[in-house]
Amino acid sequence: MAEYLYLIHPLRHGFFETPTPVEQTILDEHFAYLKTAAAAGIVLLAGPCTDDTFGLVVFRAENEAAANAFMFADPSVEKNVMVAELHPMRISIGAG
Repeated sequence: MAEYLYLIHPLRHGFFETPTPVEQTILDEHFAYLKTAAAAGIVLLAGPCTDDTFGLVVFRAENEAAANAFMFADPSVEKNVMVAELHPMRISIGAG
């Protein structure tokens, strides 16, 4: 399995400060999606920057096509509240 990361950026200015009810529902779905994937050993690390600029997801996938499929299935990306960019990576140092 290869390692990838994707950055997600909100499409709307002020998104983090004042999400609409629809956006909040999608964010809840996004959180559940990543939490389920973490429990399955797919997601290694995920979270937002505390300066409300972007979020980061580090995960494993078989190949770039599978990584893209995972990223685009994220409800925040699929439902167009976030834009995502995928990057292949290699974890060189990690805890544990």
